[in-house]
Amino acid sequence: MTPIHLAVACLPIVTLSYGGLCVASPFGICRKCRGMGHQLKTDRKGRLKRGKDCRRCHATGKRIRAGRWLYNRWARIYRAGTDTSRPEVSR
Repeated sequence: MTPIHLAVACLPIVTLSYGGLCVASPFGICRKCRGMGHQLKTDRKGRLKRGKDCRRCHATGKRIRAGRWLYNRWARIYRAGTDTSRPEVSR
């Protein structure tokens, strides 16, 4: 089996695995603050102290995964397009 065929065969497995991860755990650790919610600073003596809150995760330490963000966006657009609360116009 050539490397191209192997890559094409593994692509659905990787995609389904990431989809399962997004369903099981929609939030991942923030990459900027590494899940702490803030940056660490050192004072003049070299001791660690708390810095500013992380702007990416808003001090929660968690961020929504890209796959879950795409699914939420798709679901919102789908619901908006199939809205049944509006009555149909009859002519």
